[in-house]
Amino acid sequence: MANPNQCAQLMTEKEILLDCLSSQKHAAASYNTFAGECVNEQLRSTMLNILDEEHRIQADLFCSLQSNGWYQVEPADQNKVQQTKQKFSG
Repeated sequence: MANPNQCAQLMTEKEILLDCLSSQKHAAASYNTFAGECVNEQLRSTMLNILDEEHRIQADLFCSLQSNGWYQVEPADQNKVQQTKQKFSG
């Protein structure tokens, strides 16, 4: 079995952050499902608080990736935005 330090050296910072972001996306999706299906209001409130924290962590990871140029997001075409708005406003 490989030494844990050797394994960590095989992944770049970018790869680690991308892996963390992917994990956060899955965690947030799960907490969203849990919150939506809670029968107990106190438990639902707790799940929503955790979900909010998961979204903050996800946003922090995204910002770190984007600020390093590792996660590029292209602006939406304004014509397509307007078409989509019209499609769903009627």
